[in-house]
This record gives sequence, structure tokens and C-alpha cells, in this order.
Amino acid sequence: MKKFIFGVRKNIYIIDLQKTLRYFRNTYQIVVDAAAEGQTILFVGTKKQARNSVREAAIACGMPYVDNRWLGGMLTNFPTIQKSIRKLDVITEMQENGQIDLLTKKEALMLSRKKDKLEMYFGGIRDMKKLPDMLFVIDAVKEHTAVLEARRLGIPVVAPLDTNCDPDLITYPIPGNDDAIRSIQLFCREMTAAINEGKALRDGQGEEVEQTEEVASEEAAATEAPATEETTTEEA
Repeated sequence: MKKFIFGVRKNIYIIDLQKTLRYFRNTYQIVVDAAAEGQTILFVGTKKQARNSVREAAIACGMPYVDNRWLGGMLTNFPTIQKSIRKLDVITEMQENGQIDLLTKKEALMLSRKKDKLEMYFGGIRDMKKLPDMLFVIDAVKEHTAVLEARRLGIPVVAPLDTNCDPDLITYPIPGNDDAIRSIQLFCREMTAAINEGKALRDGQGEEVEQTEEVASEEAAATEAPATEETTTEEA
């Protein structure tokens, strides 16, 4: 992190805010582009002061999240994780269609507890049908396992980095405080904004394609119309 340090004051490292701004702007655009391409960005932040911000930010932009505990293999052993998610879906369906009422009280209670546990660990990635295209991590030191799994699979990682972090492990580092609640909220809020901006661009491009196709169809119809009339005249 030496290249991101502005100086030392009372044995406390001071991050160079100009570099924070530069790296932030660069990363913001990368995230916008990723969202515009329809990529999935997994939010990860399991420490107490990050959980709410990470969960709320992910939900606000329609992305998956892990806010309770990172279980080893969530990326590198994703097929097994998917099996656990399917169990969660089955129990939920049993509760919704009343099948669980046909069980004994003990069996129903055990299933409900099982569902609560599965929901706690996998609720945020329940709709994630494939590996994410990118990770956004709060506290890369605490989420070391998640970062290493992503690196092993070639999945890029975005993360604010405090002075105790190793920037070589992060694809798109943003030098900054990853411990203070306000700082965490800021990073999460901006990630949400970048993703929603990218999605808006993607939706806009889709509308443009539809409009272009409509215009092309109208032009084709207009071109064919005279030809039809001419043929009719000749036949007559």
C-alpha cells in the first residue's frame, strides 16, 4: 500500500485522497461497463458494520450478496452450493403449498430450522444461477478466502483497501477506509449507482435496437408496397 500513502501522522498512515479519487473514478467506469454488458457482480461484506450496507446496496441494484459468513467453496465448489440452494427452494415450496403441514410437528420444526440456516448463508445468492463475473468486497483482509477463490477462478475483484491490505490481490483497488461505517456506506452507495447506471445504458441500447428494427421494417414495407402495385397493374 506504500504507493497509496500520503504520509504518517502520530503513527497513523494517511491515504492519499487524490489517488483515492483517481482509482475510484476508474473503477466506477469499469463497473458501469460491466453492468452494461449484463455481468453479475457479487457483493461481499460479512463484518458487523458492513452487513446492512452491503445487503441494502446489493438489493438496490438487483445483485447477489453474502452478508453473513463466507463459506469456503462458495465459488470454487459452486455446484455443491447450488445443491444447498435447491434444498432451500424445496423447503420453501413445501411451506407455501402446505406440504409441511402433513409432517409431524418435530419434522416440520426441523425443516423450518434447516430453512432458517440455509437462508442465513445462501439467501443473498439464491437467484445466482452461475458464478459471478465480478466481486465487490468490503474488507479484503477479513474476506481473504473470497478474494483467493475469485483469483483462482480468474474473477476480478473490486475493493476499497485500507493501509493493512495487499493491493496485489485486488484487481481494481480503491485506496480508502474499509472500516468506518460512513466510508462503507459511501463505497456501497457508489457501487449501486454504477451498476444501475450500467443497467440503464443496457436497457437504452435495447430500446434503440428495437426502434431501429421497427424503422427498418417500416422502410421495407414502404419499399415493397409500390412493387406490389406495379405488378398488379401489369397483370391487369
